[in-house]
Amino acid sequence: MSTEPIEFWFDFTSPYSYLIAEKIDDLGARHGRKVKWHPILLGALFKTTGTVPLIPVPLKGEYSVRDFARSARFLNIAYRQPTKFPLATIAAARAYYWLHDRDCAMARAYAKATFRAYFLDDRDISDAAVVVDLAKAAGANGEELAAALGAQELKDRLKKECEAAIATGMFGAPYVIIDGEPFWGADRLPQIEKWLETGGF
Repeated sequence: MSTEPIEFWFDFTSPYSYLIAEKIDDLGARHGRKVKWHPILLGALFKTTGTVPLIPVPLKGEYSVRDFARSARFLNIAYRQPTKFPLATIAAARAYYWLHDRDCAMARAYAKATFRAYFLDDRDISDAAVVVDLAKAAGANGEELAAALGAQELKDRLKKECEAAIATGMFGAPYVIIDGEPFWGADRLPQIEKWLETGGF
């Protein structure tokens, strides 16, 4: 059986990414796999694919809101549809990479807290002040992070991650890659688990 890490690509504003985020680490651990988290911006992917967010699309948007909540109930995950949805996650994603370069565990704790802040507590994670507050709660130096969020180095880092996501073939979130095999969407969790159990099928 392979022990290569699972690659988990996501956007903090994606409900289905949130659902995967609540499960993927435990799933990986059960099969002896680490998980690499990669926040990106869906907007960058949409420019490449020519698609748009689900919610503004007639009929499809209404269905999607219903499906977000139903999928969460199916997976036994608490969920609350955010008031402001979707929203920009530039600051949230940049903060993750800044934290990750300093402490991987801290970055992971921040990422999970950010998802829950948005999809449980309805906090505006497009607000840099909220992002810094969440990072501080995870153990980060808030002043240093606040100063770094607008730095060119961090802008370039996130841009490279988005480009890397597109290079993998990613077109939507969440996108999970196991041993080169891509899985799109939270509804692929049963396939992901079987793939890990069997080594591929």
